[in-house]
Amino acid sequence: MMTSAPSHTPVLQVENVTVRFGGVIAVQNVSLTINQGELVGFIGPNGAGKTTLMRVITGIVKPQEGRVLLEGRDLAKDTINERVRGGMALAQQIVQPLHELSMLDNVALACGGAKTASVINSMFYTNREQERDRARSLLERVGLGEVTNALPATLPLGYLKRLEVARAMALEPKLLLLDEPLAGLNQAEAKDLADLILTLNKGGQTILLIEHNLREVLRICPILYVQDNGVPLAFGAADMVMKNPEVRSAYLGGHA
Repeated sequence: MMTSAPSHTPVLQVENVTVRFGGVIAVQNVSLTINQGELVGFIGPNGAGKTTLMRVITGIVKPQEGRVLLEGRDLAKDTINERVRGGMALAQQIVQPLHELSMLDNVALACGGAKTASVINSMFYTNREQERDRARSLLERVGLGEVTNALPATLPLGYLKRLEVARAMALEPKLLLLDEPLAGLNQAEAKDLADLILTLNKGGQTILLIEHNLREVLRICPILYVQDNGVPLAFGAADMVMKNPEVRSAYLGGHA
């Protein structure tokens, strides 16, 4: 597979975002830029506001201050579906496949959804065989080529995590958001899925990875963004970020 080097073309820009819930500040003055082809690890302790910031990016939460841009376009007025059609895809921590459909048709449905305003419409207004062919290719790409006809309920969690990634990739995203994809996996499964994420990135996919598995994040992510109590602590090259005293104190308890 051809490796695509990161460029200096911004895909995601978060500018001075602040979110308040009542009198509580969940995210305070956060700014970061992710360029085309980058793989950025987003880490921080529990309660750091990671989920809130992800929800701002996807449009679930509206910030009181600041803005989010995708390829230079302000997303303030975009709904979640409009952001997806504009080039943003999210693979969620808790996988929720359609259990009555095969693995193949779960992905094929997502392939059709990339072309229509409604996932339901995609069941009727797309070429099913064309979408299934593409779904087979995506399942092969994520290492699930041997279980295309299986039902999700018959497969272990590691397979379903890969299915979630395949469904997100079916949307042909400019930015792939991964919300704790390694959660619930054993060490071997986590390593394998992290390897897949790295392979996707080397193929040119821009990725923002929220993850608690620090060992795997440090192994695959050249860039880190660290947040604590809603406040940004560090953003930059992973080795430099992990030497930051504030990061060591907040995230590692002062230990390397």
